[in-house]
Amino acid sequence: MKIALIGYGRMGHEIERIALSRGHSIVCRIDIDNPQDFDSEEFRSADVAIEFTAPTQAYGNVIKAFKAGIKVVSGSTGWMEQKRDEMRALCADGANTLFWSSNFSLGVALFSKVNEYLARLMNGYPMYDVGITEIHHIHKLDAPSGTAITLAQGIIDNLDRKTGWSNGTVANADGTVTGTTEHDSRDIRIDSIRRGETPGTHVIEYDSSSDFIKIIHSAQDRSGLALGAVLAAEYTIGHTGFLGMDDLMNF
Repeated sequence: MKIALIGYGRMGHEIERIALSRGHSIVCRIDIDNPQDFDSEEFRSADVAIEFTAPTQAYGNVIKAFKAGIKVVSGSTGWMEQKRDEMRALCADGANTLFWSSNFSLGVALFSKVNEYLARLMNGYPMYDVGITEIHHIHKLDAPSGTAITLAQGIIDNLDRKTGWSNGTVANADGTVTGTTEHDSRDIRIDSIRRGETPGTHVIEYDSSSDFIKIIHSAQDRSGLALGAVLAAEYTIGHTGFLGMDDLMNF
């Protein structure tokens, strides 16, 4: 499989390492210094592009890849909430292919299903309120994380007493805390922490006056995310449309 990398930071390098170890080739690397390479023969020769950039760049990158006739795997967060309907329309009937996920970790995919099942169980126990805390490295630009938003939506879809989510507090890398603990009781509050080089931890907690139930997923490094992205790229070779982890994991 011939892969184009869009974004060549920490994740891009790790994806490259894993892709090469699985027998694939990297035909093009596009970063902030060479955006003109979207028009190159090397880019157009790719079977799939793997895109990990910033929220402000991701949408434009995907559109450029579509115009070149390239399938895309994207793990950039902070933009899909506004563009999801458009992406679905662009991928309708296999016209384009986008495999998007807020998190490519296989463990997070499994964790998400546990989260949904627990939310369904909690419908019968209104004394428990639920909140989410996400912890990431200091370089992450969006808060809350895309994964936290996806987890919140999984709860909303399965827990009748929750209808939305809202931003809570943000513990910043410089020690300051912004945001608020005030939120509508029908919302799931998502608190964010930015600390060191933490790859990513997500905590879902159901709290009552007498006890609490907590489930946690914590990434130990970026390799799990990179492997999932490469597996997603392999999956897109034989599939079209708007795809996600549920498709890859056959849930």
